[in-house]
Amino acid sequence: MEQETLIKKIDIAYREYGTPVSIVIAGIIIASAMSSSQGGGISGLFSKNSSDNGTGRSAIEEAVLPAKGVRLPLVWGDLGAQLAEAGAIDPVAFKQVYEARGAFPADYEKLLSGNTKEKLTITEDNAGYLLNLLWAFGLANKNPILEDASEMMNPAYGGAGNFASTGGWTVAKGNAMGHYNMHALVTLSPEQQELVDRVSENIYRPCCGNATHFPDCNHGMAMLGLLELMAAQGVGEEEMYKAALAVNSYWFPDTYLTMAEYMQGKGIDWKKGSPQEMLGVNYSSAAGFRNILSQVNAPASKGGGSGCDVEAGGGSPAGGVAPQQRRESGCGI
Repeated sequence: MEQETLIKKIDIAYREYGTPVSIVIAGIIIASAMSSSQGGGISGLFSKNSSDNGTGRSAIEEAVLPAKGVRLPLVWGDLGAQLAEAGAIDPVAFKQVYEARGAFPADYEKLLSGNTKEKLTITEDNAGYLLNLLWAFGLANKNPILEDASEMMNPAYGGAGNFASTGGWTVAKGNAMGHYNMHALVTLSPEQQELVDRVSENIYRPCCGNATHFPDCNHGMAMLGLLELMAAQGVGEEEMYKAALAVNSYWFPDTYLTMAEYMQGKGIDWKKGSPQEMLGVNYSSAAGFRNILSQVNAPASKGGGSGCDVEAGGGSPAGGVAPQQRRESGCGI
């Protein structure tokens, strides 16, 4: 399948079905293209700058998704236990999601019921779990962005309970809206809130066209929670953008690997690019990324999330990126 045909079909899916259904359709279209390709397509996209360390990872992969993970500038503390005590997370139901698909590791348990003192590190393995914890926090923590004058509460949308970020949270005690903007877990100063407002308006996610200030899906709600925590712990604006880019990259690895390839083609090193620009509407929104995808040398499975319920998987997505299979973190549990 030629690249122009692939892009056209993906665009048609977006126009006719919207997000997130179009994401699933786009994934199917891309997977079909990959299975029929000969010597090109995905497997060739990240063959440049291959490392010689025996892992098969390219230099681009290691730059965007460091194998050892990225340490984030915040401490989680006992927020998992607080969320469980408030009922925003039902620990039994939450753990059952993971146990049904494998196991609930000890480090997951520590973040849910313990009191961690070290800064969080996001990796390909735990990206999906951190997404869910931050989703619960962003949903439950009381913040003006979620209140009456916000995009989430716009009467035109029929109420905040109709979004993936609220209706998709199925592991609370009672209805998720019973916890929406209800628990004062972290309170921000006026200056900190202003910072969160400003930064959240500039951070997009590839699964839709909205900024974090309109957290209508789980990625947006989780990013809002991340920004609130960083602001509360004294993290500056520049560092917030750096952390947000790292987190988005692990949540949407195929997408940001493609961005890195696109930037390399323009002579821009990933590590020297502007995190704020890369998180902006021209790169990280669904429309911005589709424009980038239309300009890369080969089609790739670089869509957004695949669903809008609680996701037990990590950040390793399906999509056939050589040398390992990756799957974008879905829009849900």
